[in-house]
Amino acid sequence: MRKVQSDQKLGLIAGNGSFPLLLLDAARAQGKEVVVAAIKEETSPLIEQHGAASVHWMSLGDLGKLIDTFKKQGITTAVMAGQVKHKQIFSAIRPDWRLAKVLFSLGTRNTDSLIGAVAKVLEEEGIHLISSTSFLEPLLAHEGVLTKRQPNETEKKNIIYGREVARHLAQYDIGQTVVIAESACVAVEAMEGTDATIHRAGEIMKSAVESPALSTTGKVSVANPGLLSRSLTVVKVAKPNQDMRFDVPVIGVATIGSMQRAGATCLAIDAQKCLLLDGDAVIEAADRVEIAVVSGEVS
Repeated sequence: MRKVQSDQKLGLIAGNGSFPLLLLDAARAQGKEVVVAAIKEETSPLIEQHGAASVHWMSLGDLGKLIDTFKKQGITTAVMAGQVKHKQIFSAIRPDWRLAKVLFSLGTRNTDSLIGAVAKVLEEEGIHLISSTSFLEPLLAHEGVLTKRQPNETEKKNIIYGREVARHLAQYDIGQTVVIAESACVAVEAMEGTDATIHRAGEIMKSAVESPALSTTGKVSVANPGLLSRSLTVVKVAKPNQDMRFDVPVIGVATIGSMQRAGATCLAIDAQKCLLLDGDAVIEAADRVEIAVVSGEVS
């Protein structure tokens, strides 16, 4: 049996969505033998069909099993890819003793502190975590307006205001996405995720436009819908000190679909810190429905 050098091996801790599948394919294309730690509560079964050297299924709280598996497989370098729903981490998790020890040591129980502590334990065990954008750098959003349609003046104002709000929230690890209309914050991401936040914003705006209100209440009235534009701008930012090893902002074709259904017309992301999971297909989908996508600052 051929013995694979440890520097040719890569451990992949796979969350949900297509991100882990893309990373697995890209790593294999670059000659890596990939050993997958698949999370039962999150990882797509399709991971079994992407040519991994082996796939090891484990629950979200099985930190000890993760470490033991990677050590037995000779893994010294690993990568995290794919989201683990925040509510899963703090409600559905059943920690083994290794993870329980980590949880008890935390001062602040947010996602960054938890995953950062797990990364530290892995490092102490000789398993080095690398950037989750490794092997996928061509999919990082470059600076500029990425779509055919430029943002209009209202959308530009929404982006500027939305970035300010989102960056304040992101530093507390509350969420990375806000939805704005007429420089008013309609929805803020918490544990539900980006698509659910966009959907909620759409429902809020729909009820605001459809519900009659007296002018003295300060609410939008059907008699005067011009008080607040129905169109929404989605702003998704990286954290101020974004750790590229985990929780990197991502968007895909599904994000564009969520925006269209919610009545959102513009998406703003951070250049070189957000992955376009479906590559050019994301921009093509946005162009088809005339959603403007802006990466980086607006002018």
